[in-house]
Amino acid sequence: MKKVPVIISSKYLSYIEDMFNWHFVICKKAYEYSEIVQDDTISNHMKNVAKKHEKICEKLIKMLGVDE
Repeated sequence: MKKVPVIISSKYLSYIEDMFNWHFVICKKAYEYSEIVQDDTISNHMKNVAKKHEKICEKLIKMLGVDE
C-alpha cells in the first residue's frame, strides 16, 4: 500500500513561519545585545537567551523535515 504524504495546510505553514521569524529575530537581537553590553553577567544571559531561541528555530526546521 502506498504511503500517504505528510501535508501541512497553508494556514498552519504560515503560523510555523511566523513562529520561526519571531524566534529568529529574538535570537539575532540577543546575540547583538550580548556583544554591545559591558556587563559580563548580562552578556552571558543574553547569549543563553539567544541559544534557547536558536534551538527552537532548529526544532521548527526539523519539524518541517527541511534538510539543512
